[in-house]
Amino acid sequence: MTGAKTAVEWLASVAPDPGACRWEWERNPLGVALLPAGKAWDVLILPGCLGYPTLDVLTRVLDRPGPVLVDFGDDRVGFFVAPGTAARWVGTGIRTAGPGTWIVVPHPGRTARGVRWLVPPDGSGTLTDPALLELAMHEAAAGLARGGGGGAGGADG
Repeated sequence: MTGAKTAVEWLASVAPDPGACRWEWERNPLGVALLPAGKAWDVLILPGCLGYPTLDVLTRVLDRPGPVLVDFGDDRVGFFVAPGTAARWVGTGIRTAGPGTWIVVPHPGRTARGVRWLVPPDGSGTLTDPALLELAMHEAAAGLARGGGGGAGGADG
């Protein structure tokens, strides 16, 4: 539970009112809070059909990537990357969340309805390197083009 508690503190630290964020996680029946991107992290949001295979590639080359979220229907996978990445990202079909945007974030130590962690934060502040993420996306896209299929739970479109 120590890892989850540290992760809660790390995530809540970006909220305008960290105490209110923790309260929201405790009492919101969905188990989520709305947090601003662009402070401690940006988020690169890939379509699920690319996001799952990209995560598969990342987990083969890294001990542990940064936090990764998936939305309600496995349609979008969000990779937490360094602040400033969203402003510089030019990839086609990839949505970004940086300063001025907000992300629905589940409590890192509990199951939430809808959005959930594929790789929960560990509280250390570890993020996915955007250059490595881009290489993993290229490898995943090449695999899909060869008919390599998607990853676990990935959508086909």
